[in-house]
Amino acid sequence: MARVAVAMSGGVDSAVAAALLMEAGHDVVGFTMNLWPSWVPETDGGAGCCGIGAIDDARAAARALGVPHYVLNFRDAFEREVIGYFVGEYARGRTPNPCIACNRAIKFRLLLDRVRGLGMDELATGHYARVDRAPDGRYRLLRAVDARKDQSYVLAGLTQAQLARVRFPVGAYTKPQIRELARRHGLGVADKPDSQEICFVPRGDYSEVVARHAPAAARPGPIYDQAGRLVGEHRGLARYTVGQRRGLGLGAAEPRYVVTIDAARNALIVGDAAALRCAEVRATELNWVAIPALTEPRQVSARIRHAAADMPAEIAPAAHGRVRVRFAEPPRAAAPGQAIVFYEGDVVVGGGVIDGSNPE
Repeated sequence: MARVAVAMSGGVDSAVAAALLMEAGHDVVGFTMNLWPSWVPETDGGAGCCGIGAIDDARAAARALGVPHYVLNFRDAFEREVIGYFVGEYARGRTPNPCIACNRAIKFRLLLDRVRGLGMDELATGHYARVDRAPDGRYRLLRAVDARKDQSYVLAGLTQAQLARVRFPVGAYTKPQIRELARRHGLGVADKPDSQEICFVPRGDYSEVVARHAPAAARPGPIYDQAGRLVGEHRGLARYTVGQRRGLGLGAAEPRYVVTIDAARNALIVGDAAALRCAEVRATELNWVAIPALTEPRQVSARIRHAAADMPAEIAPAAHGRVRVRFAEPPRAAAPGQAIVFYEGDVVVGGGVIDGSNPE
């Protein structure tokens, strides 16, 4: 049996992950990352997955299970690798996904390296996803059994070396089953609500975080229509994303949406709903999971946001290491900076970052 480190976030999923591994006979040790930013009062972090309250809940769960528990201080790395990335992307007029950045830089790089250095064989988390091994020996990332909780989208950046050392025990269960298992093990987090907000944005206004670190991204600026006419003034690019309608203050007869964020001019470009449709997007920062590389066009289903539905698409190699993604039905509001993930059934083929789009 393996020595398995469990990243215990203070929630029910990671606590049950530890319980399932114990039941399977593994030597389990709990680790919780202290990620709470130094500039946010700790009183605001009671419920978040990286707040002080989360550490207390994780410690209590470990005690109930009878496993050792340690806290690792990754605050500086989190602020640099996740919050810095988040702020930088908004300052560039792009829409980032901080959970993907955290998985890539913190959980499955820094934490995995640290626990391996402490003698652990593998790292387990409470993510809803599955890992198996294909007949050719390649590790595969698969959707979770519970489609409503599936988190494979935010894990598509994992490499083969990382997938060889990670476990997702809860991915084979539904959320109600996980809560029932938590009750059976006497875990106080059995009915703890799922975290809904970005963990380092405790009051839900991410523009405050961006303005603190990149004041230029909070400067007012012009709003133009697609013909170049000045139609209004925005309150700072960090407050907007492609596809947004609310908060523009334009008072137009027809609804208008953010079509483009022009960081170089500190400007928003707006248009009607049809202008949000894109027949094709370009993707970069690619990571292939089920295949070694993309060498020819391939039919997949593609997801352009975590909460979006998959859409049939063809992916093909493009210049400068990019991939061209051509949709059968043009999606709405494919925002530069967001992740795009490619699937074949339940299998994650790979993923990347949206770098631009071509209108329908």
